[in-house]
Amino acid sequence: MADQGPRDESARAADVFALLQRVGGASGAEPALEWLARRTGGTAAVVADDGSVTASAAGRPSRAALAAVRALRLRGAPSGVTGTGRGRTAQVVALGQGESLVVEGRADDRHGPLLADAARVLELALRSQEYTRDRRRMETARARGREAVLHLLVGGDVALAHRVSGAMGDRLPGPLRVCVVEAAAAERGAAAARLERVAAGAAWIVPCPVRSRHVIALVPAGVAGWERDALAELPECRIGTSAEVALRDTALGYEQAFHALTAARGAPGRGGRFSSHDTLVPPLGPAGARWAAGVLGPCLAYTPARRSDPDAAELLDTLASWLTFGTGADRHLKIHRNTLTARVRLLEQLLETELLTGVAGRATVWLALRLRTPAAAQGPGDAPGLPALLAAPAAQRWAGARTRPLGASGLDAVRAWLRAGTRLAEAAAALGISPPGLRKRLVRAEDALGRSLLHAPSATHELWLALRALGEL
Repeated sequence: MADQGPRDESARAADVFALLQRVGGASGAEPALEWLARRTGGTAAVVADDGSVTASAAGRPSRAALAAVRALRLRGAPSGVTGTGRGRTAQVVALGQGESLVVEGRADDRHGPLLADAARVLELALRSQEYTRDRRRMETARARGREAVLHLLVGGDVALAHRVSGAMGDRLPGPLRVCVVEAAAAERGAAAARLERVAAGAAWIVPCPVRSRHVIALVPAGVAGWERDALAELPECRIGTSAEVALRDTALGYEQAFHALTAARGAPGRGGRFSSHDTLVPPLGPAGARWAAGVLGPCLAYTPARRSDPDAAELLDTLASWLTFGTGADRHLKIHRNTLTARVRLLEQLLETELLTGVAGRATVWLALRLRTPAAAQGPGDAPGLPALLAAPAAQRWAGARTRPLGASGLDAVRAWLRAGTRLAEAAAALGISPPGLRKRLVRAEDALGRSLLHAPSATHELWLALRALGEL
């Protein structure tokens, strides 16, 4: 072909620029092929060696054109031109990775340089797409692996969590703080990516499997200033941070972080740290552990009738998840909501208590899960009942400290709400106020306690036990 003049070179550069503008987006090669089809007055397609059409514009290649691709590949020719009948030709240019660019239309040898340039641009675009797909698959696999490890930690299986994280090439932090970051649902992915940059590999960042607006971060306790840097990087977000907890207490750390996030709702800095307080577990001691073993005994001894049914460990895992996440436990456990309900009903039968409708049953089982230790059933002494446990002086002191921040008005609202089984309308009627009025009082109670009440994980179980200890229920 004769040398091109400056004007031809300028037109060729304009064509290449037009092609570059049309590649690299989410639509893949189609926009570039559409432009190429208009530019040549024919059809344009990317065809694999086996004759399958990966992408096309302005129609699909004819059978003759597809046969030409296969013939050229068999001969090892990188490009060629062949007639396809009725004055039309198919021009084929190899792209690499077993694909070819095929432009079919009226014979026009002026398109040779254009197709050579287009092939280079499309090759780069296709490889870039392939890399992007592979990277996203790897990121998805890594995110699912981290979610699985988080699930194991919340369930208390620390040894298996270590093995899985090690197989992934990651290392779990030792003593840590759990952070819950709240962002707009549509921005959660971007927020997680920015948190990864802030953490610089020091923290585990996991999108919450239950709440679409939350990102969970497991941050080593020795990392200073992480919340400050994260809030600066995410001016539209709020962050709740737990107290320092051991890895085996990740579930407790998550609850603390969730409560801190609730407290951060009205904080000017958009961040909150859990204000640690004494729990009921140490005051109840070995006697409490023996009581818990008795409460959970029927579940621990359960053997399913069929191998496909959940065993005792799965039922306990379901119970802990349901008490933490409520109706969101199906998303946490990756089971159908009907399956979740069926398991909770089975637990009601085994434990002989109301869980779906009774606050008392949920609070009792919640405490039993917190007090349970492997050796408790073999411990000396008889197991006392719950009233005797809550009547102990240490439990009474704990109950007073737990309810004192509420004040008289808050205490009345929470007591009525718990007596009504957390049903707003029924509790509001008992108080002689409207349901929105009661909700406002409960929100003020949340602020006073620094704990979530209206959303799971909720401090409902703790408050029921405290009020029961004080004779308020």
